Amino acid sequence: MRYRYIYGPVSSWRLGSSMGIDLLSCEDKICTFDCVYCQIGKRSRYTIEREVYVPKEAVIQELKSLPADCKIDYITFSGRGEPTLAENLGEAINAVKALQKGAVAVITNSSLMDKKEIRLELSQADFVIAKLDVASQKSAESINKPASGIRFEPIFNSLVEFRREYKGRLAIQIMFIDENKDDAAKLAELCARIGPDEVQINTPLRHCGVKPLSREEILKVWGYFKGMRVVSVYDAEPKGVSPLSQEDTLKRRGKI
Repeated sequence: MRYRYIYGPVSSWRLGSSMGIDLLSCEDKICTFDCVYCQIGKRSRYTIEREVYVPKEAVIQELKSLPADCKIDYITFSGRGEPTLAENLGEAINAVKALQKGAVAVITNSSLMDKKEIRLELSQADFVIAKLDVASQKSAESINKPASGIRFEPIFNSLVEFRREYKGRLAIQIMFIDENKDDAAKLAELCARIGPDEVQINTPLRHCGVKPLSREEILKVWGYFKGMRVVSVYDAEPKGVSPLSQEDTLKRRGKI
């Protein structure tokens, strides 16, 4: 079967065997950010407006067609852009959970979490991985390059609010590059104020426009997060999995 909206499973250092769902499925990258380290490349559509791009019924049909021996730890909403731009995200999460094929995760850049309806939709997932790369608006403009109207303070405040509301597992993911590595202490302080279940220290090991930090540099960054549960991209053990559609998977992961 040709899968249009799901991809993988992939071996994820954060999620084990992860089957991806792209609710923005199209050739374009649709996002609220244009991060300097994005492996998918320059955004094609830059927006903060939500739309329905893919009907949830099409996603469910593809998930139901998966082979019985397809082992999945998480079904993950991610793909070629920011998943909270999909107006039917909450409906899709509930529909996927009803299939009971694995826990549900969402990887978000946090840019729209100041909207209460989006926090409510995300709260239906078992695991939310939320980005926080910067400690100021100035740094956000340089690294994340947000669409007009997106501000750092509301993003941070919404993460604090979401942690208070959310009963599931919350991780804060930080992508460290040369430009923000000296802000590690500030970012650790912000994470402590949020109180996530874990902090994911990342650096861009896939091909993109900036160089990754070395293992030694990441270890130094790690030291600022004492007292928190921390996982690092360098210390993760990949899980051996084979994607059902190699081309679709590589496309969603920025490799073709």
